[in-house]
Amino acid sequence: MNPTPVVLYGDAVRLEPLDHAHAGDLVEAAADPGIWQYMGSAQPKSLAEVKAWIDAAYKLAAAGDTIPFAVIRPADDVAVGSTRFLEIRREWRTLEVGWTWYAASAQRTAVNTECKYLLLKHAFEDLGALRVQFKTDGRNVRSQRAIERIGGVKEGVLRKQRINDDGYVRDAVYYSILDDEWPAVKTHLEGMLRR
Repeated sequence: MNPTPVVLYGDAVRLEPLDHAHAGDLVEAAADPGIWQYMGSAQPKSLAEVKAWIDAAYKLAAAGDTIPFAVIRPADDVAVGSTRFLEIRREWRTLEVGWTWYAASAQRTAVNTECKYLLLKHAFEDLGALRVQFKTDGRNVRSQRAIERIGGVKEGVLRKQRINDDGYVRDAVYYSILDDEWPAVKTHLEGMLRR
């Protein structure tokens, strides 16, 4: 398993490697403070802050641990959020899908379902992953329900897993999907996308 930057195409979204070219759109997409409530990092509020946020993602990507994506709405080619492969462990054939956020206009649409579908399909079918994990702030019940809705299996809680940028010491709720669970999850997600 060796993830590299790639473009993933869907109907509601296109995932492409995160770049400074997306910064202008992402300033607007990130404008809702509610998006950042559980993200663990401060809300970027200016073009310079979004570019610094992208630079931080580049730094992690250069270390081989992360592949950041811009979430593009193909209808108008606007970046409406971001997501990542992270915690990439090539020797174990595992990775995480996370640091996902969307503009308010993209929430409660097919965007999240299709993003997860494209990332999981790529991870399991192209990369040969054995396990894809998700984690979320213990307070973020909405995110937990969304992960469960797509087929994530709750594994447990890591207490005091990290200190957020605002100083809050958070618990993290972990979920996963395994390679032998992927066929059923894939069928479920495809059904959701057809609705």
